[in-house]
Amino acid sequence: MIGAMSIPNGSKQQDLFQTEPPPWELDDQDDWVAAAVVFSQPPFGPYDYLVPGSLIHHVKPGARVRVPLGRSNRTVAGYCVELIRATDEKARSINRARLKPIAELVDTTPLLNSELLALAQWISEYYLCKLGTTIEAIIPPGVRDQSGTREIIFLSPSREVLDHFDTMKFTKTQRKVLQTLLDAGDPLTIHELAESAGCTQGPIKLLRERQHIVAASRRVWQKDHSIPIEKREQAFQLNRDQQRALEQIGGCVESQQHDTFLIHGITGSGKTEVYIQAIEKVIGFGRQAIVLVPEISLTPQTRQRFRARFERVAVLHSHMTPAERAWHWKQIAAGQIQVIIGARSAIFAPTPQLGMIVIDEEHDNSFKQDSQPRYHARAVAAWRAKHSKVPLLLGSATPALESWQAAKSGRCRLISLPRRVMDRPLPDVATIDLRTEFKSRQSRGAVSRQLHSQIRTSLNEGGQVILLLNRRGYSTSIQCPSCGNVVECPDCSIPLTHHREDEKAICHYCDHAMPTPNRCPDCGTPDILFSGFGTQKLEREIRARFADVTVMRMDTDTMQKPGSHERALDEFRAGKTQILLGTQMIAKGLDFPNVTLVGVINADTALHFPDFRAAERTFQLVTQVAGRSGRGDKGGRVLVQTFSPEHPAISAATNHDFARFANFELKQREPFFYPPYGRMARAVIRGEDLRQVELFAEQMGEQLTGLVEQEQLEVTILGPAPAPVEKLRGKYRYHILLQSRPLATAEPRPQDKRPFQFLFRELEKMLNLPDEVQWIIDIDPQDML
Repeated sequence: MIGAMSIPNGSKQQDLFQTEPPPWELDDQDDWVAAAVVFSQPPFGPYDYLVPGSLIHHVKPGARVRVPLGRSNRTVAGYCVELIRATDEKARSINRARLKPIAELVDTTPLLNSELLALAQWISEYYLCKLGTTIEAIIPPGVRDQSGTREIIFLSPSREVLDHFDTMKFTKTQRKVLQTLLDAGDPLTIHELAESAGCTQGPIKLLRERQHIVAASRRVWQKDHSIPIEKREQAFQLNRDQQRALEQIGGCVESQQHDTFLIHGITGSGKTEVYIQAIEKVIGFGRQAIVLVPEISLTPQTRQRFRARFERVAVLHSHMTPAERAWHWKQIAAGQIQVIIGARSAIFAPTPQLGMIVIDEEHDNSFKQDSQPRYHARAVAAWRAKHSKVPLLLGSATPALESWQAAKSGRCRLISLPRRVMDRPLPDVATIDLRTEFKSRQSRGAVSRQLHSQIRTSLNEGGQVILLLNRRGYSTSIQCPSCGNVVECPDCSIPLTHHREDEKAICHYCDHAMPTPNRCPDCGTPDILFSGFGTQKLEREIRARFADVTVMRMDTDTMQKPGSHERALDEFRAGKTQILLGTQMIAKGLDFPNVTLVGVINADTALHFPDFRAAERTFQLVTQVAGRSGRGDKGGRVLVQTFSPEHPAISAATNHDFARFANFELKQREPFFYPPYGRMARAVIRGEDLRQVELFAEQMGEQLTGLVEQEQLEVTILGPAPAPVEKLRGKYRYHILLQSRPLATAEPRPQDKRPFQFLFRELEKMLNLPDEVQWIIDIDPQDML
């Protein structure tokens, strides 16, 4: 060792240089603190860093820090997720001497409280997403960037001025400046002080240089995003069913215990009023409530109803600016908001006093995130409610079969609302067999003769009409009649949809657009066949058939401008629009008493998809849109056009019979262990080279099968096989499905409890992923395409 001296045994000679640190430094080494830090980008961590003495009382879990990373020690922002003290058990595995110190603290107040940080840990582990990526998904970008704020310098009198102002010597102007600052009580900006003292900034600058005035900077909001105040409304009188529901929920609120309630109420049964009166009880205890609704149900009607009953309601939606979302986040975290209403991501609202979570239309597919982390808001809500010991309310006229089975098996409490408010009847529903209509050859449009007649009757009687077609565009297929070529997206294995308004052929998956071809791209034939119906073509047909009435189309093409959704619904509510047509955004969350007819143009659009949930989604959509009719004194009717009137999903929907459909569908799933009888996971392998994707998928399938056999797991591997949408956004796709069966042992191992997580973690250690291939894992997938 360089610099070491050899001293004979027994020598009394003293060391020239002390080799042991002094006792006080030993004490410091025994009292160190390390911070575990994760990043949202590779390398994800966690990595341990030493907390410097100057930050030891300021660094907290949930806050961002800047740390040196890699050999170059470039400074990178990460999230502190844990503090490890020298006396902790974990500290034994940490070499303090090798720890790099934290360079800077970014957030003086943590962005995540302890509950949300624990939630992020759970999401990361369950949905197999890196913790840093998960945290980044929870915290809105506007909060991270401090959007809507700017740093301003505030001035205060020095301690010396506070204690000895009367005896200190100043010029007349300086004394006036300091007296103004003392009289203000609170710190002032330079501009405020100069204006109040009636002077220029020169005397203020001089007083600062002489340290008679001290400056401190802090971030302030540039704009006040005040919450609109609506005209107050009184509570509605509950019927017997609603009252019984409220009593059950109220008992849970008062006992401050966790329980899950599935509120199965038919359309128009008054579920929202039950939510509101239950939340009033929660607020009475000084607590907050989160209400999740599908994005398309975040209508002005929903916002107005809650704001008319509660003083401080925050509504979080996709059209908010980053600054608005950041302002609301801060208000929620400060406990200033009573009710938070929003779509999927509102489940992460940083409520310090959470008292209840409500998920309306809990069956809706939009509650599942389609990018990392691929969480389901219902599962996240269940975790938060359980750990906060608060009630979780799941409401729907068409519950997800997973929720329905949980209620039937006693894992949550079932509350039924089988009657509409004011005992209004459900609308009559009839099917129109499009096979018969096609054979008659008397109509070649989207609207059958019977539906046309009923539309005219409803309009003549002063009613309004809603028409549902869950397909955008004008024509859904562009084909050459000579060679049979179908014009497809060059980046996806999906036919392009013709949009007539701007004469473009558009891919609804990746948004690729090209001018609509006037001749076949393959053979050059000038005759192009446009077939299929979208909402644009339906609108054109309806305007031609009913030229004397006002028609409004609502789909993502027409509702792109901020406020367009609100304006369209206001016009329909005011009676300025007689016929409202559109995609599924008009199927939910709308309550218009004057709607006397609902027409479903084609109930089969998703019925025959290669997805085991296709029938369930069809039943839900038809039932939900049918529920928009007959909510007023005039009653209502529903006509469902279909090529499959005998299908159990269509038949049950036309009879408003959820129990019949659920019983039938559950019997279909049980032998195959489809949810809710088993769980599923999906691995999607994608890349630009088809052969490379195929080979890697085969390798992955073999490794998974070997792991299942080795660990004797109750898991079935299906695939690999080309995904139903084989090419998407320029990448070929293969997928592997995993199904877990109910546990057969009373003492399951950790890998039995979460077999998918175990398998994919082990797989990640074994596989060498080519640079050109990606793979994603979706736990409890909702999309099988």
